[in-house]
Amino acid sequence: MQIVNSGAIEQKPVSKGSYIFSVIRLSLVFVVLCGIIYPLASTALAQVLMPSQANGSLLKNGEGQVIGSELIGQNFKNPALFQGRVSSIEYKAEASGSNNYGPSNPDLLERTSNTIAEWKANNPDVPVSELPIDLVTNSGSGLDPHISPAAATVQIPRISNLTGISADKLEALVAKYTEGRDLGVFGEERVNVLKLNLALMETPAN
Repeated sequence: MQIVNSGAIEQKPVSKGSYIFSVIRLSLVFVVLCGIIYPLASTALAQVLMPSQANGSLLKNGEGQVIGSELIGQNFKNPALFQGRVSSIEYKAEASGSNNYGPSNPDLLERTSNTIAEWKANNPDVPVSELPIDLVTNSGSGLDPHISPAAATVQIPRISNLTGISADKLEALVAKYTEGRDLGVFGEERVNVLKLNLALMETPAN
């Protein structure tokens, strides 16, 4: 009868050079997979399935010129256009955020007072008591492109006087560009100010 040796099989030690080579090879594999193949594949897939969102959700005017993104608000200086929310960062995307001022902060009180004073000067037909809160407050990101339907509607008298477009036509425009709650449940109704202003600029006076 042949007896099999049950002792442990002797293994040759792995050389340091072989170990380093394995680490380098594995690193190169992950660099190619995660740094080249995956980004290219996800970019190509996004361009096919959602090209507008993948390219920044850009909006163009009637001449085909890019004038902004529907995801980032703008400061509209022209009083004949709808105005968005206050932005303490001037809507600079690279500086997203807010100052997180408390309600008693003097800088916040001064900014709010200036905003209300500007409203009174530009909207003499609408009392401050009817001014929606989102027109005098900063959003958490400082980039919010939306206002409430009420904040858009309250600006109609000013815009009608400056453009000659009837209030009824402007009200219909606001209603057309009012977006509902997400999935009918989440969030609030809102109006994208840039989209609304693009439509406004294409609306003829009466």
